[in-house]
Amino acid sequence: HSTERSCLLRELHRFESIAIAQEKLEVAPPSPGQLKHVFFHNALPFVGFGFLDNAIMIAAGTQIELSIGVVLGISTMAGAALGNLVSDLAGLGLAGYVEALASRLGLSIPDLTPKQADMWQTRLSAHLGKAIGVTIGCILGMFPLLFFGDEEEKLEEKN
Repeated sequence: HSTERSCLLRELHRFESIAIAQEKLEVAPPSPGQLKHVFFHNALPFVGFGFLDNAIMIAAGTQIELSIGVVLGISTMAGAALGNLVSDLAGLGLAGYVEALASRLGLSIPDLTPKQADMWQTRLSAHLGKAIGVTIGCILGMFPLLFFGDEEEKLEEKN
């Protein structure tokens, strides 16, 4: 309806005026508490991504090497590469579930203004959170290696 359109247009102009006014004001950088919140908000999902990526890659790569690799005579690195492919494809499908689980754990989005979110401190905190999160996840995702020692010894005995 025309009344709804005019109301929407008024509100858009009001928000535009507020945005223009905010551009003129100095925005304080994020507090250390806000930066920690940004760090953990970014780290938590990447722990899950790193864990799943490494665990699936190791399990799939080992199984590919022990089955297809033996039949086709592919190298260990080719098995690892195919395991990485399987892991990447699984990651595409599991990404939404990892993010949903991270949000269910109660870690809310940091309360920052758009200018604060674009500051170098915030971007650095987010990137460090992602890097450290995926590092921890990848280390934890190495747990399948605890179970694959026997299969590799059997494979070496066959050769």
